[in-house]
Amino acid sequence: MIQAPIFHVNGDDPEACARAARLAFDYREAFQRDVVLDVVCYRRFGHNEGDDPSYTQPQMYKIIDQMRSVRKIYTETLVRRGDISIDEAEAALNEFNSRLQSVLDEVRTVPVPELKSVPVALTRPETSAPETGVDRATLLEIARASVRAPEGFTVHPKLERQFAQRLTLLESGEVDWAFGEALAVGSLITEGSNVRLTGQDTRRGTFSHRHAALIDYENGAQSVPLANMGAPGFFTVRDSFLSEFAALGFEYGYSVEAANTLVAWEAQFGDFVNGAEIIIDNFLVAAEDKWGQRASLAMLLPHGYEGQGPEHSSGRIERFLSLSARNNIRVAQPTTSAQYFHLLRSQVRREHPTPLIVFTPKSMLRAVATRSPLVDFERGSFQTVLNDRLEDVGSVTRVVLASGKVAHEAIARRDAIAASTIAIVRVEQLYPWPAEEIERTLALYPNLVEVIWLQEEPENMGAWPFVHLQMHDRLRHLRVVHVARAESASPATGSSLVHAAEQADLLVRAVG
Repeated sequence: MIQAPIFHVNGDDPEACARAARLAFDYREAFQRDVVLDVVCYRRFGHNEGDDPSYTQPQMYKIIDQMRSVRKIYTETLVRRGDISIDEAEAALNEFNSRLQSVLDEVRTVPVPELKSVPVALTRPETSAPETGVDRATLLEIARASVRAPEGFTVHPKLERQFAQRLTLLESGEVDWAFGEALAVGSLITEGSNVRLTGQDTRRGTFSHRHAALIDYENGAQSVPLANMGAPGFFTVRDSFLSEFAALGFEYGYSVEAANTLVAWEAQFGDFVNGAEIIIDNFLVAAEDKWGQRASLAMLLPHGYEGQGPEHSSGRIERFLSLSARNNIRVAQPTTSAQYFHLLRSQVRREHPTPLIVFTPKSMLRAVATRSPLVDFERGSFQTVLNDRLEDVGSVTRVVLASGKVAHEAIARRDAIAASTIAIVRVEQLYPWPAEEIERTLALYPNLVEVIWLQEEPENMGAWPFVHLQMHDRLRHLRVVHVARAESASPATGSSLVHAAEQADLLVRAVG
């Protein structure tokens, strides 16, 4: 079925197992092909000290109970061959048992530790984002290099037009989402850091926006422009299999070992992260607490409600927030290309990076609202909160807090109906919750009465189950309410008509 040889070996014969393992390894090294090692063996005891498998396999375990152990069989083989004597075998067994007993005795003498919980105050504090601006000359050089094909390379006709539009946009002083990411990658490798970007259709991007790898239109040859800049750092971009569990597990391990490297894995849609939940629960969010193991993996999860079905809408923000504690991860939903640029660069530049979960846009990838002026890339850092730009803050009585695509939609709605009493504040980082930044922003509105949390997701999903605890705890002097879809077992409706009606209702309730 898998076109690979299978070596079957008797598990009661240690030397045969070793020989088969060497043979399998040599085969793989010689032919660069898969090989399977099938060790035919059994388990003598149950799952643990209190388990007895004979309850459910009585006949099998009657046979197993009568079988002699591997140690006894192998010892007799060695004695029969004259490799060791019976006295030497007994001495080795006694010495081994003695070592086990001494360790057991030592453990029993260790006093029982007093259980003390670590106060939240002693949690490693969230540090401010480092300065991640890049000078204009370097940015322009990276931008041009990112769309440059080798001599004699035939670029896809559609892509030629896209690259020309990017450069035209750049000349006007603006940068879109894909270009912002390219500038982040290019600037990091120019500074000597490494970047590894993998995922499902990641070379071109699920929404055909990235085009980090170019494929010759005539002969299928590949070129990765940013990897060919001659920078001191390397850039690797690969399409991974549709096995989120395996792919994310590998990238997590890579990020543990790779210093000074941005390791990012991207899901085709944010929902597909469901397949990697075991890696997330057991390693990504808990490894530092359990074993002191640190990782810097970044996960890119396309998220947003565009009228698509339940399996193509939500990256499950609520799951990550429910796993957040003691600053173990960062959860962000940037709304502009400059914010995304600074966020990616900060993952390498931070003194103590933690896993980063980024909810990226889908329909907003090409939207004018996500573009940023080039000057925003030259200075500054990632901002956890983006305030509204209003001339008359004194007239504002309601602030709408929102994250992601719906924040842009709320701004557009507010401007369309000229609702001068409403300000839209974008929360770009959901965890660690930027409480102080939000409070400083709200303090700028002297006549503020009401704060609304607006989200696209059903109220039992998205950020609200987490956010309402933060807001009601810190904003008791204000009226705090939320606007969300009605609670639901499904992340989204499968009807575009129902979706459009729900989306319109959200904006009416939040903005007017």
